[in-house]
Order: sequence, then structure tokens, then C-alpha cells
Amino acid sequence: AFSGNTNADSVVYYKLQHSIKARFLRFVPLDWNPNGRIGMRIEVYGCTYRSEVVGFDGKSCLIYTLNKKLINALKDVISLKFKTMQSDGILLHREGQNGDHITMELTKGKLSLLINLGDTKTHPSNAQINITLGSLLDDQHWHSVLIEHFNNQVNFTVDKHTHHFHEKGEFSYLDLDYELSFGGIPVPGKSGTLSHRNFHGCFENIYYNGVNIIDLARRH
Repeated sequence: AFSGNTNADSVVYYKLQHSIKARFLRFVPLDWNPNGRIGMRIEVYGCTYRSEVVGFDGKSCLIYTLNKKLINALKDVISLKFKTMQSDGILLHREGQNGDHITMELTKGKLSLLINLGDTKTHPSNAQINITLGSLLDDQHWHSVLIEHFNNQVNFTVDKHTHHFHEKGEFSYLDLDYELSFGGIPVPGKSGTLSHRNFHGCFENIYYNGVNIIDLARRH
């Protein structure tokens, strides 16, 4: 609750201690000034926010070639927002020479993160992690995604719902290329098993380890 002014001209200013993310704000008057008229005037000021948006038509994808000098083998952080009306589509894909791959895919309105060791000869256990979060994500509203990979710890977050898991020992042997694709798979997967639909919708603020991918694409 916030107390207002007691006269016609003074301004009462409040700065919130913590930031708020919201689609709507509702103000409910609790009490009026007994000596004045009924009335309320409010101004709300937001924080600085940078928005970089790119659209995908279901046939395109955005490819980022990693800078080998900036690669940190112990840490990977990928964040983005997306909105779509399609229930299926590839959001993120990174593949290796032996069929190892990391894929984030929208399936029937749910978001799945798949980490797979493709070489069954070297890894006969066919090691695979498949985590699914969210539902009804094809509602044409923005949804946020965060993937944090520290050593063998992976945090997968969708709209503030987080799944924590530890990779098995085999996953430290993931052999991935220096190429990361957003919105689809540019060529058929080396493993021959990936033939899913490309993403049809919008991405906002794609970051890989602090690098603004959309801004790089706009500047060619």
C-alpha cells in the first residue's frame, strides 16, 4: 500500500526496491482523503529495456559461428524469449561430428531440451537427457528461456520454472561444432535422425554468453 499526497499539488514518489515484470498493473484505492475530493492520478516509470526482435517463417534459421577464443569449456549460458502460434518447431540446435547434439524443441506446445550422445559404439548406453517444461507455449505470448551449463550441472528454465540436473560422466565427452543455429536445422542432421519442423514465430533478445546474436545478425 502507498500513501498519497494530502494537498492538491505535492507529489509523493516511491521507488520499488525490486524490479517487477508484468503485462498489466491494477491500482485499487483503499481510502480517500477525508478533506478532499475523490480522485487519483498515477504515473509509472519503467526500467531501461533493450528489445531486439527477429522473425522466422518456418523455412529460415539464424546461424552463429562461435569465436573459438571466447569459448569457455566450463560455462555456457543461452537466453532468449519467443512467441509463436505453432505448437512445434526447433528453437535451438548444436551438433557434433559424431552425431552428438543439443536441441531445444517445441513439441505440442511444450518445450523440450535434448542432450544426446550420438555415437553408440563409443557410448553403448546411448546416453540421453530429455527434459520437458511448460505447456500451451504456442499462445502468441512472450515466453522466456534460460539454459545454464556449468561443468556437469545444467539449469533449464522456462518462464521462471527451473529444472536442475547433473549430466552423467559420459556427457563430458560431448564433441560439438563451433556452430549454433536458432530457429531450425540448416542441413539434415549428421546423425540422420533429426527431421523436425523449423520454428515459425518471433525471437527476442537472443544471448549466448553475453553476446547479442540478433544485433550481430543486423550488423552482418
